[in-house]
Amino acid sequence: MDASNTVFSPPSAACQDVGTSSGEMIQVYGGEASVLRCPLYHTEYAQGSRFKLDWYWTQSPETAEQPVPVDHMDSRISREGNRLWFHPVSSGDAGHYICVLSNRTCCVKVTVRLKVLQRPEGMCVPQPPGPSVRVDIPVEEGKTLSCPDLQDFTHPNRSLSVQWFHNCKQYEWGIDREKKGQNVVIHLMREIYAGNYTCVVTYTFRGEEMKFTRVVAVRPVCSEAKLKCQVFLPHLDGEQPKPEVWWEVSGQTLGQLGDPRFSSTSEVSEDRLGDRTVENVLQIQTFSSQDLNKEYSCFAQNSRNRVSRVALLRAEEYLPHVELGLGLAVPTVIVLVLFVVYHVFQLELLLLYRSRCVCHRVDPDGKEFDVYISYARNSAEEQFVHMTLRRVLENELGYKVCIFDRDSLPGGTITDETLSFVGRSRCLIVVLSPAYALQGTQALLELKAGLDSMALGGDLRVILVQYQPVSRSNWVQELRRARVALALIRWKGEKSAHLSSHFWKQLQVELPIKWKRDAPSINAAHKQYILTPSEVKSVDSEHDAHTKSDGVVPTQITDT
Repeated sequence: MDASNTVFSPPSAACQDVGTSSGEMIQVYGGEASVLRCPLYHTEYAQGSRFKLDWYWTQSPETAEQPVPVDHMDSRISREGNRLWFHPVSSGDAGHYICVLSNRTCCVKVTVRLKVLQRPEGMCVPQPPGPSVRVDIPVEEGKTLSCPDLQDFTHPNRSLSVQWFHNCKQYEWGIDREKKGQNVVIHLMREIYAGNYTCVVTYTFRGEEMKFTRVVAVRPVCSEAKLKCQVFLPHLDGEQPKPEVWWEVSGQTLGQLGDPRFSSTSEVSEDRLGDRTVENVLQIQTFSSQDLNKEYSCFAQNSRNRVSRVALLRAEEYLPHVELGLGLAVPTVIVLVLFVVYHVFQLELLLLYRSRCVCHRVDPDGKEFDVYISYARNSAEEQFVHMTLRRVLENELGYKVCIFDRDSLPGGTITDETLSFVGRSRCLIVVLSPAYALQGTQALLELKAGLDSMALGGDLRVILVQYQPVSRSNWVQELRRARVALALIRWKGEKSAHLSSHFWKQLQVELPIKWKRDAPSINAAHKQYILTPSEVKSVDSEHDAHTKSDGVVPTQITDT
């Protein structure tokens, strides 16, 4: 604070001096915000008639007093009520501050000393600039820690941000401790939670960021500790002097120790033979960790002997039950969630893996067709195959489909061409229905060819699609053998019509990978495939044009 060149005679010279504030010297860090309060504001001097409050400053009692410059808009120092603000405080602000209360009849002043220290580097400081606030918390109990002097900086137009550190380490507060608003709540006090809790408060003043630091020293204490000493004293005739039992702490009796926290009580019980049992209990109020380092000895003495025993105290080891429980519970919950997610979205995950992680190559097996569809001719599923199954596989999923009635040429042998088509396909889809088992002689030929190719070469995959329920009693031997070895996908009518239904997802998982011909994923399809009357007519015309006119369908298939 700069001294003025003008000689100034302050009015405080004629005031009644009540001396220096009874509080200790106020110590603050340079560069931080600070506040001084006038100790007279809430005393008897400020009561009654109206008064005026003024602040003066002097570097030492021997130098002249100067008024504190608080009226300038750009001044670092301002006044609010009985408080003198520094935004921020500098080393030149150190000295003696005189708070003067005056009215027409009297004038009183008191001195407040301010010392400015150099702040250590870093966000957190391990020690406060002045005396730290000490908080004793009983073990296994809780308490709320508030940042000291925070109420002095509270203002309706000021937003305060409080950051807490424990021994200058920023912790992720857990269950036993948590940060609530501007405070830290310790729910269960442990030995490991002892130490210095530093709070760094930041706020904005006239467009600049200000901060101040306070430290709270936390110490765990026990509400009460008891040590019991039990002594057996046999009866002795004419025993003099009277037997005694007492406690000593670090070599001193309780009377010599002079600590009111230590006291003892004694109870004596005597049996019919005159033998006595003395129980002496040492009680320690507000037991702290420092009391663990003391030596506690119990003495017993009669006319013949003197004995002693030492009680060894040690802190109970903290077992992180909560942390271990959470450490086991969190992975278990994650595994259960992943299991449920995989169970519910198994098909979606498999399709995602195939689309993202499987490399596409060009025709690695030389097969011409991706899918060959086997179904019963002249039946209800024939319309399902042409209008729904084939069109979705080709147009939506991008597979190359082979259907015998459409892709075969007139004049060929049905058996030879069927075996040729099945051999040139990577997958055989068998559409099951009651008509397939009863009428499907060529369909059974296709099924047997697919099963033989799968069993011998392993390069053909057979997929069973149940279009209508089929009674097991009507199944032929080939169907029973196929049902045991292969998965079955059921068509459920309108529920399966949507391209995002379970039927199409499961079918796409069973189908071979599309090597060169990419197509939109079934997961992106959210529409139902519906044919117009003209499309239905074109399908029927296309089917009729490719129907065999001169082929003879065999009525029985025998093994050769």
